[in-house]
Amino acid sequence: MANDLCTEEEVSRLVHDFYAQVRKDEVLGPIFDAHIDDWDRHLARLVDFWSAILRRTGRFTGAPMPKHAALPGLTAELFQRWLALFRKVAATQANQAMAAHACAMAERIAQSLWLGWQMAHDGDRPHAPIAAPL
Repeated sequence: MANDLCTEEEVSRLVHDFYAQVRKDEVLGPIFDAHIDDWDRHLARLVDFWSAILRRTGRFTGAPMPKHAALPGLTAELFQRWLALFRKVAATQANQAMAAHACAMAERIAQSLWLGWQMAHDGDRPHAPIAAPL
């Protein structure tokens, strides 16, 4: 059962630890702060999102793609930076089974959001996946 992978507390810790680092990041922090006006509410939604993915709780409802596709100026490098930071924070978590699964899901989510962004902004051009960091 997916709920056996991790606890709600572990999901919450991962989300809060990760976004604390995002907010401190010199590149990602200003981007997120420009678009999020209520961090407490946003973090609660992100915990619901990751709980739905990691524990299959079904708590998240919504459509992240349109909100991300509407953001201006996203690049593959920003998604790479987000993923690298996610992996770094995941590596610090006590539950490494959860961390590994979360990293695999983060990769899929980032690829999907990046491809969706490209389709929304560069519909006529070929779309490239996020390259693996060197």
